[in-house]
Amino acid sequence: MKGRKQKISNKPETCPQKNRTASDGYGGGQTFLWITENNLTEPENRQKNGLLEDILSPANFNAAYKRVKSNKGAAGVDKMEVESLKDYLVNHKDELIVSILGGKYRPNPTRRVFIPKEKGKQRQLGIPTVVDRVIQQGIAQQLTRIYEPQFSDHSYGFRPNRSAHGALQKCQEYITAGYIYAVDMDLERFFDTVGHSKLIEVLSRTIKDGRVISLIHKYLNAGVIQGERFDETSEGVPQGGPLSPLLGNVLLNELDWELERRGHKYVRYADDLVILSKSKRGAERTMESITSFIEKKLFLKVNRNKTKVAYVRDIKFLGYSFYLYKGKCRLRIHPRSVEKMKAKIKQLTSRSNGWGNARRKTALGYYIKGWVQYFKLADMRSLLQKTDMWYRRRLRMVIWKQWKRVKTKVTNLIKLGINKQKAYEWGNTRKGYWHIANSYILSRTITDERLRRAGYVFFSDYYEAVRR
Repeated sequence: MKGRKQKISNKPETCPQKNRTASDGYGGGQTFLWITENNLTEPENRQKNGLLEDILSPANFNAAYKRVKSNKGAAGVDKMEVESLKDYLVNHKDELIVSILGGKYRPNPTRRVFIPKEKGKQRQLGIPTVVDRVIQQGIAQQLTRIYEPQFSDHSYGFRPNRSAHGALQKCQEYITAGYIYAVDMDLERFFDTVGHSKLIEVLSRTIKDGRVISLIHKYLNAGVIQGERFDETSEGVPQGGPLSPLLGNVLLNELDWELERRGHKYVRYADDLVILSKSKRGAERTMESITSFIEKKLFLKVNRNKTKVAYVRDIKFLGYSFYLYKGKCRLRIHPRSVEKMKAKIKQLTSRSNGWGNARRKTALGYYIKGWVQYFKLADMRSLLQKTDMWYRRRLRMVIWKQWKRVKTKVTNLIKLGINKQKAYEWGNTRKGYWHIANSYILSRTITDERLRRAGYVFFSDYYEAVRR
């Protein structure tokens, strides 16, 4: 794929522009886009014809550029990095805009990558080129403005001023009110199975600028490249671009309003859906009827092996689980979320990853703070205290291994207050790293307080800080 270029028309004069006024100082093509780092000046008397012009307006497009730049991210199939984006847009803005306005623009295929999931499974991502990310971001910004008033209050994923915490708190409200049985709905490979025809139909009910519908359709059909192989995309919305979360919400908004029409209590975060009921039989009837609606009306697939009716204590939603205490719903961390966290800590404290202490501290600090911020709604004080004991043992194991030579171990133990005889004895031990990490000799020398002063972040410390 070396040398691949973004597909834009090289003959801008052949692209028709109806009712369009060229900017002053340019005789052939449209030049109303300026990419800058700060503010943009809106050209005077720019004629506003439709949604596509709003998408390509200087203010909207520059905001899209800034968002893509701040998000960084990997290169697409053309191998252009985010750092090169500004220069590219400054030099090619006229060709790019004329090509889009004239319907000649062809998005590049996305680059297929895989990220690991639970139980050895993988999630497919499609990474668009950085130029396509800017265009998609511009579309998403304008469509968000249009669709936000239409979206349900029960939808929390990928929306402004909404979050997973809001979704969880809404679940708590319903469960406290007595809705203690849940339909835990699993949409099978949602983003990979969205029907293009159905999505375009739903979009066309609101978006009347056919050029925008056509451009979105081109992105849906752009295909993917994995290695050197090109695959067509006849269905699905590739995850990885700025547009896919919004398109997912547009389609699933149909499901939201059907649930509201039927009077159900539910919470949806992207394709994660929980429908709550006061009785098990009611939940079972709901599961059957909603499954039929999803498959027959939205042409999506319900994973019947994972979709279930259960007491709220037995479901997992956004990494949390629920329980009732004195009549009120409270939150716990689901056991699988704890397993994933420990697996990540093991990776970050591996004895053989070759990391230095500074890099390890930084990586652990970012991960632990982010994890605690996400799960801070849960009651987990005792869990984190136990986790910290295990985590500190792993840190001591790493440090003990770093000392390597017997002489280094003896010297460091003496510096940390161990007498020479004991230091020599433990420096020459043949016991394993994990065993030594739990010994009183390292607990007395590599103390919790010394680890804190060295810059290591602990789960329970940070949890208490954010809960204040």
